[in-house]
Amino acid sequence: MSANPFMGDRKAHAMHGSHDALPPLGESAFSLARAVLMHGPISRAELGRRLGLSPASLTRLGKPFFDRGLFVELNDDHSGGVGRPTRPLDVRVDGRRFVGVKLTADDAFGVLTDLRAKELEAGQRSLSSREESTVVAHLVDLVRELAGGEEAAASLAAVGVSVGGKVARSRVVTRAPFLGWRDVYLATALEKVLGVPVFVENDVAGLAAAEQWFGAGRGTSTFAVLTIGTGVGYGLVVNDQVITTSDSGLGLGGHVPLDENGPLCDAGHRGCSDAMLTESSIRASVGRLLGREVGYDEVLALAAAGESAALEVLRASGRALGRLVALIANIAMLDTVVLAGEGIGLWAIVSDEVIGAARAGRDPEATPLQISIDDTGVSSWARGAAAVAIQHTLARLTVPEHPSETSATAPIMVRE
Repeated sequence: MSANPFMGDRKAHAMHGSHDALPPLGESAFSLARAVLMHGPISRAELGRRLGLSPASLTRLGKPFFDRGLFVELNDDHSGGVGRPTRPLDVRVDGRRFVGVKLTADDAFGVLTDLRAKELEAGQRSLSSREESTVVAHLVDLVRELAGGEEAAASLAAVGVSVGGKVARSRVVTRAPFLGWRDVYLATALEKVLGVPVFVENDVAGLAAAEQWFGAGRGTSTFAVLTIGTGVGYGLVVNDQVITTSDSGLGLGGHVPLDENGPLCDAGHRGCSDAMLTESSIRASVGRLLGREVGYDEVLALAAAGESAALEVLRASGRALGRLVALIANIAMLDTVVLAGEGIGLWAIVSDEVIGAARAGRDPEATPLQISIDDTGVSSWARGAAAVAIQHTLARLTVPEHPSETSATAPIMVRE
C-alpha cells in the first residue's frame, strides 16, 4: 500500500521544461511544500505543529522553494494580536498553469487551473472513437484549446488525466472497461506530442485528492469518497494522504451485498452495490415497473413528482446507499463520507432513507457520521486530475520570477 502516490515518479519527468537539472528533494521537503500548497497562507508556527519540524528545519527545507520561486512570504499581519507580527507563507498561485482532464467512455472534460487547481477555463471533446490514437488526438486538441494554443500548451507545468480503471505508475492504463482498453501507455503518447509531463490516475483517486484539497473533505484529515453513477467507486484519505494500492481502479466496491431482495447485476449478484446504485440498474428497475424505457433524469423527475414506481426503486437505492456508507465508516473507522458522482441526484429525493439506513448501521455510541455531498459534476473530476498533476510535479516545480514579487527568493526568516 502506498500512502503517498505522488512521490515515486518524479525522476522520469526531469527532461521536461522547468524540471531540468533540479536535484530531487526528500519526503520532508515535499511534505512542507504540500502543506503550504494545501493550507496556505499558513504561519511557520502552524507549519511546525503540523509537520513536527523545528524553526531551523523549516528554514532549511523551505529555502529551495523560495529559490525556485514557488514560496512567497506575505505582508505582515498583526491579526489583532500582540507581539511580533507574523508573515504567513503561501505559494505563488498564478505562477504556473496545469490542465486536468476527466476521460469517460464518450467524452473528455478538461479544465485549465492555477497552482491550487482553481478552474480558469473549461472545455469538452466528444470522442469519435475509443481507439487510442483517436483519443490521444482529442486530448491533445483539448489541452491546446484550454492552454490558448500549441505554444502555450508547451509551457504548461503538467497535465493530469483521470480515467475509470486501473492505472500503473501514473502512466499506463492497464484496464479501463468503459473504454475497452488494456495496457495503454497514455502518458507516454501524450508527452510525445505535448512535450510536457503527463500523469494518469484512477478517476476516484483523483477525485479523492480534489475533495481533500478544495472540496467537501477540505479540513478533514481522514474521510472516504463514495461515487455512484456509471459504476460504484470508493476512495480513501487517511491522515491527509490519498490511499492507493495495486488494486485501485478495479471497482472492488461494485459487488458489496446490500439488499437480499434487490435486482441482479450483470455478473449475477443479487442486490449488490452495482445492482442497487448504478444509473443503468436504477433505470432498468423503473423501466420494468413502467413497461417502457426511461432515462435516469426522467427517473429522478418522476420520483420528485411522486410517481410510485420511481419512488419505490429510489427509496430502495437510498437505503442501500446508507448501508454502504455505514459499512465503509465502520470498517475504515472514520466518521466522514463524501458522496459524489453523476448519479448523486437521487440524494435530493431519498436523503432521509440514506441517513436513516446509515444511522441504523452504526453503533449508537460511535462518533456521529458526517455525510457531505459533492454535486458540482464533472468539474471536480477534472480539477482532481489537475490536482494529481500538481502534486506530482510540486517538489521539482520552478516559477518564473516577476520583478514586482521580490519576496519570492527570500529565505524563511526565523524569529526566535
